[in-house]
Amino acid sequence: MRVFVTGASGHLGSAIVPELIAAGHDVVGLARSDAAAAAVTALGATVHRGDLGAPDTIGKAAADCDGVIHLAFNHEQMLSGNMPAAIAADLAVVRALGEVLAGSGKPLVAASGTLGLVSAGLGRPGTEEDAGGPGGRTENENTVLALAQQGVRASAVRIPPITHSTLDRHGFARTLIAIARQTGVAGYPGDGTNRWPAGHTLDVGHLFRLALENAPAGTRWHAVGDEGIPLREIAQSIGDHLGLPTASIPADRLHAHFGPLAAIIALDNPTTTLATRRVLGWEPVHPGLLADFETGDYFTEPAPRG
Repeated sequence: MRVFVTGASGHLGSAIVPELIAAGHDVVGLARSDAAAAAVTALGATVHRGDLGAPDTIGKAAADCDGVIHLAFNHEQMLSGNMPAAIAADLAVVRALGEVLAGSGKPLVAASGTLGLVSAGLGRPGTEEDAGGPGGRTENENTVLALAQQGVRASAVRIPPITHSTLDRHGFARTLIAIARQTGVAGYPGDGTNRWPAGHTLDVGHLFRLALENAPAGTRWHAVGDEGIPLREIAQSIGDHLGLPTASIPADRLHAHFGPLAAIIALDNPTTTLATRRVLGWEPVHPGLLADFETGDYFTEPAPRG
């Protein structure tokens, strides 16, 4: 299968592209810069130049392939506080992909997030059958899945807030560690009992391939290894590795301490994977987050951004 991958040079792409190639697929990777193009080439993929601001060029590349994995998202806009603009740009790309794939029966696998389940107010761990609540990236996920009614084998892989491995250069795990270094405290919100799921990048990459090859149209999948780690345990591990105290951060100081993460740090997001394992046969085999911390890679000098 010839597969077009947006975000091919990023954290997830650096695992997904090799996973696809090892399985015998031919990969075309989107690249918006010379540096990204070099990274895509190094992974063994063919480069397609373009970016999220030009959805028509993305659609053209998708039309020339047998399947699409959509990972790209404007993280710079998100971290600068302009999440609505980032979501709008992503939605334009999803619609462009839908236009060229309609009626083709081709697979489209889009990255989404487990945090969208929080606003649904479930009061229990979220499942693959649960729809996310209103707002955020849920509309984009729903738009992808609606393409199943237009002859696209569309599915969504929900990514946990922490996706970790040596491939992670500036994800939320590294951000939390950087905040602890800067403030001198490994902090957690309130009593720290709220839970975040996590997943190893290589396990996530494997799930994207399985979804591309086998996922029925209109389905959601959870790329989660740790189904819910209390934030206090994450903070304690960070503090232990850095030799820093661990402390509760009160609600009125969350923004001062966590910066852009303040909006999500106190969310409770336990997430199950029963259907993902049963239907797609996916099993995470790589270390969980706290075990990954024990390898020490996250606590060397901060990695350069890029």
